[in-house]
Amino acid sequence: MGLLIAAASIAILVTVGIVLSMVFETVHFFRIYDWTKFFFGSTWSPNFRGDSELAILPLLWGTLYISAVALLVAVPVGLFAAVYLAEFAGPKVRATAKPLLELLAGIPTIVYGLFALITVGPGLVRLFGEGGVFGVSWMAGASSVLTAGLVMGIMLIPFVSSLSDDIINAVPQSLRDGSLGLGATRSETIRQVVLPAALPGIVGAILLAASRAIGETMIVVMGAGAVAKISGNPFEAMTTITTRIVSQLTGDSDFTSPETLVAFALGISLFVLTLGLNIVALAVVRKYREQYE
Repeated sequence: MGLLIAAASIAILVTVGIVLSMVFETVHFFRIYDWTKFFFGSTWSPNFRGDSELAILPLLWGTLYISAVALLVAVPVGLFAAVYLAEFAGPKVRATAKPLLELLAGIPTIVYGLFALITVGPGLVRLFGEGGVFGVSWMAGASSVLTAGLVMGIMLIPFVSSLSDDIINAVPQSLRDGSLGLGATRSETIRQVVLPAALPGIVGAILLAASRAIGETMIVVMGAGAVAKISGNPFEAMTTITTRIVSQLTGDSDFTSPETLVAFALGISLFVLTLGLNIVALAVVRKYREQYE
């Protein structure tokens, strides 16, 4: 019992320590930099010689935009793959396809970044750039929100498909048999019985994928560029909170300057964002579970 309590305590204390370390440095940052400019400004322009503009909004927009594109790719593909593997695929197909899907999760993110840089980005330019296949000039360079979003979505597919597949398989067979016995078709049983029963777990899988997307760095660095701005054009280069944290803490930096301490303010903001996602997802899951039961 003592060993179990110690293990649980270590996990809790490490989490508390990480949060407190960010909070203390964030408080220091806001003592020397106006918090209204940080939260409500529209320009990110750090200058280590002083007179920097350190607004989070352009970085937050890029983070959410790229993550949304990634989820638009990963969630439908991953969920449909999970339904096929759980409900339609035979034992041989499942034994081959599921390990191949899960291999995507084991590929280092730097490799995905190289894939975005030398394959996906130039391919999109050939399609949507000047003189491209479609004859439009929407895309000026290989770095864009769409490039990073597509590659990140591919990376997230196994997170959604593997967890969703396990959750769908955990739905009792008696629910399927009862639905089929009442005259429902196989597709109706999946839509109206299996997926609602598995929804809490599926929401958890999507939340995990969203958290992974928000925290991704290398794919964004190599695929999305480093431009901090607010724009709705998916063919433009943008950047995210994580890439700017790395940038501000890289090199021989003075840890008393706002240009360095802003990394901790960005970190705590990212923590609050992911915590909020967890709280919302738990509320949705709890509400739906009560309706289903």
